[in-house]
Amino acid sequence: MAAENGPTAGEYIGHHLVHWQNKPMSGVIDFSVYNLDSILWAVVLGVVGSFFLWKAARAATAGVPGRFQAAVEILVEMVDTQARGIIKNAQSRKVIAPMALTVFIWIFLMNAMDFLPVDLLPKIWEMIVEATGGDPHHAYMRVVPTADLSTTLGLSMSVLLVCVAYNIKIKGAGGWIHELFTAPFGNHPILWPINFLMQMIEFAAKTVSHGMRLFGNMYAGELVFMLIALMGGAAAMSLSGILLPIGQILAGTVWAIFHILIVALQAFIFMMLTLVYVGQAHDHH
Repeated sequence: MAAENGPTAGEYIGHHLVHWQNKPMSGVIDFSVYNLDSILWAVVLGVVGSFFLWKAARAATAGVPGRFQAAVEILVEMVDTQARGIIKNAQSRKVIAPMALTVFIWIFLMNAMDFLPVDLLPKIWEMIVEATGGDPHHAYMRVVPTADLSTTLGLSMSVLLVCVAYNIKIKGAGGWIHELFTAPFGNHPILWPINFLMQMIEFAAKTVSHGMRLFGNMYAGELVFMLIALMGGAAAMSLSGILLPIGQILAGTVWAIFHILIVALQAFIFMMLTLVYVGQAHDHH
């Protein structure tokens, strides 16, 4: 990976965009290859989020809440308000509202991994690999699970399965199949194939766009942080680059502040689309 005087900008970014995988890919599409880093951090952050929610629920009191309990109550109230406005079925909300809250917190935590210094966890991982006799130059570790398309599409496909489950639960298997062939253009037999095709396109488009929107924003944010990190590296290699560390600090600070909004907004958008799509499963055509 390294050039004579260290990695070039392209090599630096390229190294940080490679996943820790269970084995080398044998082709462009290889479903036997898994991004272990995305799975690891997604699971760890899921456990962390669940732990804090459990702790908040266990420590909840009827009196004046502490700061942590108040913050959790604000989140719960926000999600419940959104769920009430979209999901009219009170019985369904008992499951969907907690699911939406979990989705919001989980995705927010995964997005927030972008705030860690770009090289911090990858360098720690390289030290671990080197200590165990491996090659540190090929110790790949990406720590933002939502900057991995397989993670975001996995989340959106999970939402699709929930939508299918509620379509069947609310309308019955026969009722949903009837809707697939009769909506949106009508019940005439000639229109059945067109209706079914349109329904499949709609499900596919919603699922792909749901995952791609989150991935695109987080992947772009990850690239910007890497480019900002390179400013400091350029300064270290050039006497004329004395102003670059200052520029790095300023640019990093401004982007981090802006990225706080992106991290929270993308988690909120994914949660809202989840509520909307599951809410559509309750509508009859």
